Amino acid sequence: MFQKILIANRGEIALRVLRACKELGIQTVVVHSTADADAMHVRLADESVCIGPPPSRDSYLNIHQIVAACEITGADAVHPGYGFLSENAKFADILAAHNITFIGPSGDHIRIMGDKIEAKRTAKRLGIPVVPGSDGAVTEEKEARRIAAEIGYPVIIKASAGGGGRGMKVAHAEADLEIALQTARSEAGAAFGDDAVYIEKYLEKPRHIEVQVFGDGFGGGVHFGERDCSLQRRHQKVWEEANSPALNAEERSRIGGICAKAIADLGYSGAGTIEFLYENGEFYFIEMNTRLQVEHPVTEAITGIDLVHEQIRVASGGGLSVKQEDIKFNGHAIECRINAEDPRTFTPSPGTITHFHTPGGLGIRVDSGVYSGYKIPPYYDSLIGKLIVHGRNRVECMMRLRRALDEFVVDGIKTTLPLFRDLVGNADIANGDYDIHWLEKYLAKGE
Repeated sequence: MFQKILIANRGEIALRVLRACKELGIQTVVVHSTADADAMHVRLADESVCIGPPPSRDSYLNIHQIVAACEITGADAVHPGYGFLSENAKFADILAAHNITFIGPSGDHIRIMGDKIEAKRTAKRLGIPVVPGSDGAVTEEKEARRIAAEIGYPVIIKASAGGGGRGMKVAHAEADLEIALQTARSEAGAAFGDDAVYIEKYLEKPRHIEVQVFGDGFGGGVHFGERDCSLQRRHQKVWEEANSPALNAEERSRIGGICAKAIADLGYSGAGTIEFLYENGEFYFIEMNTRLQVEHPVTEAITGIDLVHEQIRVASGGGLSVKQEDIKFNGHAIECRINAEDPRTFTPSPGTITHFHTPGGLGIRVDSGVYSGYKIPPYYDSLIGKLIVHGRNRVECMMRLRRALDEFVVDGIKTTLPLFRDLVGNADIANGDYDIHWLEKYLAKGE
């Protein structure tokens, strides 16, 4: 087991990893920018190292400074959390060259799954169902028209190196294709420095279902069930559930088994999430995230297994602590992402939190790194906390969530708490009757 882990992140996820390390008796080092000198993870860590000024490129994305912090403190492993360098293959390679363990998959696996075209090819080879579309990058309009005609309109054009909805355009008919192709390529080039795009069949009313997987690094793999992440705004997840209200036990077992076998065949090590669009009883692969997800706590709630503990165990060479038959699903869990944003316009709301009170009671968990008097810096992601609620079934979970949201108080800034208070009382949400377009339509109505 590791002696000292450096946590290369900030906010709630840095604190989440820090707690797991302390439970395992591992010393912790956190890095921080000058803007985060008073952050909770800095206060609670065994050691801290300032690695630069507020801009991410000069601090949390500064690989050389992070490696130097490892050498200065004697850290023998790095946990990247999510975001920042968590899916940076070069970072994983550099750490390996310095005999520092990256708590995550190999650089090669990060590269394969980070390229959307190569990821789709790999998924298809591993037996994972994929969305019909191009086999590779599409550069010519003539080729795009041929592929679109074969799979049928509407089609969606996506950036190969993309994410977060950038470089993504829909063509509902042939007349829309040229401008959609040009716009997607332009956005992809500007956002990612790579204008390669590919084409897929556009599903009209799908759900977003993702399967949590783990590889042991020795050719073994398991799944921890699925999460439903269909409530999204601009392709950004807002509310996540486990298990999905759209799946039955047979579907859950089938797609979970496919993913577990694929991750084993790939020889993957650590945590990963295989994401699908789900429509009319069929799953269609869209991407794989080679890191811990923001929404991992809902999986922990229904399985009772600490996924960060598993990450650390696997990275240290100890393999998984559970076999597939050991993983049982208990009840239902929902996570709400609490952002420092206006609940209607979603514009960021940095500032000082004058009062912060979190809900409590059975089945309530709040992952947050903020506190009363904390000043939210304007430089980073607006996520300030996650409310995770667990119940014996979805009805109990929703009732408990309603109560928890009423107790949650954040003063001094605007947050998305009012949005969730509205959603928890909505009939469609109560019935689990929503798709990936539902929330944006709801917001457009101004309800």
